[in-house]
Amino acid sequence: MPRPTTLAFVAPHTPAAARPEDGGVRPGGAGAPLMLQWLRAAHRATKGWDTSIVVAVLIWIVLRSYLIEAFRIPSASMENTLLVGDFLFVNKAIYGGELEIPGTGIRLLHAPGYADPQRNGIVVFRSVEDSTPNLNIVKRVMGAAGDTLQMVHDTVVRNGKRLDEPYALHLAGGAEHEPDFRLQQMRAWQIKYYIGRDTARYHPTTHDWGPVVVAPRHYFVMGDNRDESYDSRFWGFLPRSHIVGEPLIIYLSVATDPLRIRWNRMFRRPQ
Repeated sequence: MPRPTTLAFVAPHTPAAARPEDGGVRPGGAGAPLMLQWLRAAHRATKGWDTSIVVAVLIWIVLRSYLIEAFRIPSASMENTLLVGDFLFVNKAIYGGELEIPGTGIRLLHAPGYADPQRNGIVVFRSVEDSTPNLNIVKRVMGAAGDTLQMVHDTVVRNGKRLDEPYALHLAGGAEHEPDFRLQQMRAWQIKYYIGRDTARYHPTTHDWGPVVVAPRHYFVMGDNRDESYDSRFWGFLPRSHIVGEPLIIYLSVATDPLRIRWNRMFRRPQ
């Protein structure tokens, strides 16, 4: 077995500069062996903590990619089910996870899940829009592949049955009007899946649209706060591959006006 290479050996009474072959500094730059010696000395000084930190970071990346991840609610689109300032733990294993390198958008090594999103359930997913590819969003599943969906005066009709939605919030009462470009955005994607009689006269609004049929391997999602939610009504069906998890529990809830902790919301499961 070969003996370890000495990093910087200098014979007694011999100047280091005269023995460059023993690891001394050569003209034109620092010797690589001295750098290795410095790194090993730094490792000994930290008593192995650098290795422990690297291992801890790798474990954290794996856990948040495949098992559980913490999220914060920044908008009012899911009120009153989820409030601004709610902090959630999200189950990443249920629908299958991918190894995600934080801050890079790189995802690889997909692991299969053990369930599929359910109608009326809440899901966390990656944005489908090119402008926000790494944005995580939370909405409620209103329809799955093959479902026929329609909204009539703010009431969702799924497969011919009106839904009872105690979670739905209509603060504006249908009085507000969406900008024309939003209405055009809705019509542009919905017309392909519209199964009504007269496509030429189809002009959907946020309160009245459809019927449309959900495409295979896709879902239709909406926010519970119907007048403050940018959802499938505008940008279309949600691909199954974009769904990353299901909210498990609210572990902290912080209000800002005034600043306080909402103790009554802690350890509650969103439904």
